[in-house]
Amino acid sequence: MLEDYVQETIQEQNKLAISSDRLMQIQQCELVLIHTYPFGEETLVSDRPKKEISPVLTSEVHSVRAGRHLASKLNILVQQHFDLASTTITNIPMKEEQHANTSANYDVELLHHRDAHMEFIKSGDLHPAGSTSRDSGLKETVTLKWCTPRTNSVELHFCTGAYRISPVDVNSRPSSCLTNFLLNGRSVLLEQPRKSGSKVISHMLSSHGGEIFLHVLNCTRSTLEDPPSISEGCGGRVTDYRITDFGEFMRENRLTPFPDVQGSEVAGKVPLERAKRQLERHTRYWPMIISQTTIFNMQAVVPLASLIVKESLTEEDVLTCQKTIYNLVDMERKNDPLPISTVGTRGKGPKRDEQYRIMWNELETLVRTHMGSSERHQRVLDCVLACRSKPPEEEDRKKRGRKREDREDKGEKNGKDSESERSWQESERLKAALERDREELAEAEVIKDSPDSPEPLNKKPRLEVEDVQPAEKAKGPVSLLTMWTNRINTANSRKHQEFAGRVNSVNNKAELYQHLKDENGMDPHENGKAMR
Repeated sequence: MLEDYVQETIQEQNKLAISSDRLMQIQQCELVLIHTYPFGEETLVSDRPKKEISPVLTSEVHSVRAGRHLASKLNILVQQHFDLASTTITNIPMKEEQHANTSANYDVELLHHRDAHMEFIKSGDLHPAGSTSRDSGLKETVTLKWCTPRTNSVELHFCTGAYRISPVDVNSRPSSCLTNFLLNGRSVLLEQPRKSGSKVISHMLSSHGGEIFLHVLNCTRSTLEDPPSISEGCGGRVTDYRITDFGEFMRENRLTPFPDVQGSEVAGKVPLERAKRQLERHTRYWPMIISQTTIFNMQAVVPLASLIVKESLTEEDVLTCQKTIYNLVDMERKNDPLPISTVGTRGKGPKRDEQYRIMWNELETLVRTHMGSSERHQRVLDCVLACRSKPPEEEDRKKRGRKREDREDKGEKNGKDSESERSWQESERLKAALERDREELAEAEVIKDSPDSPEPLNKKPRLEVEDVQPAEKAKGPVSLLTMWTNRINTANSRKHQEFAGRVNSVNNKAELYQHLKDENGMDPHENGKAMR
């Protein structure tokens, strides 16, 4: 009966508001009926949850015992209907009136907007240690401990929100002392009670303009700090992001207020949709890393790259794009270097012909992503394809240049290999000559001075150290092995005396067994001895 009366009243009021320019219609009404009954008696009215009577009116019924239970119920309903939350400040030091030298700790419960607990909700710790519930868990309060104010600037915290507070028990002595303490210009830091670990200061009470606010302090990384480097992302340390180009990209695609919204909607061009389409065109091909692109590192390609992303091109824009393409062709004909990134590569990097092939491929990819925008975009793509297809004589010239470069590289490599091979062969030849000299010395000691001595082996004249030097010594650098071998040979040549026959020989030829001919008067050939 009461709900029907309220609904009829709302309907009549809305009818009057329609015909008046000073009244407003009632859009939403919540009817809450509280039935109280004396302490010690049973209730005759049962609770009824929220029920929708009409799109404008909702109704709910609560049955509460009189006394302190009514105050608790009103506290819970206030929090539900006004989107509030409860915080209890514990361990507030307060001097006793009867004992001035002693103090006791009191608790004060505060009501504030529920957003002050948003940090707890984000971290998933909506019920931190010390939180309590009232009335069989109908509503909870978050407990924060009184903390001594900090004056060190290093320990100051960033504030992310401030919300007005109201004590639940306004007339109590602890609430009055706390409000007077704060209104006198003092501040109180509040920490989360924890069983272990360091304390976390999450809130602060302070007054501004005669009103007390609960300030939310950021416990995690502050939003006002410098953002972390993008090179520290999940993809590893990447240091060559196109940061400057991305800044220009953001300036070109920022949202701005648009005055004539109705006219644009009639024309079918909502500013937000136009901005989305422009963003889509600009991001069809946009490499994020410098080493992944060539054309965006070239100043000569900037006119084409800035025009090709437009929704429509003019004839002047097409001519500008064609001039840019012809300039690239002229650069290729002159064999100008390109800004190819060599990060992470070894050697000289790709050859000049390969660099231009990469550049033309990327340019074609950029233009091809926009060829469907208009007929003039297609003309720009046709120009790129025509300039890429070189005439046969140009291709032959490129092939000859590549073959010449390959021959030069191969010649340099073979020259280094042949030089090292010659040095190795020369050192082996010197070692063999030294071995032969040692063998000849050993055999010369065994040979006896008698007619029955065996015929000595043919000896080769000892080569001077200068004679065994490589003929190519003056033509190029000498390897370390050759230098060391020459030094050893020079030292060994000074350790023994030269043979008397070789010293007295003529043209490095000495006649053997001359004493036989002098004593016997016979030719040494008759005894089978050879004469040299």
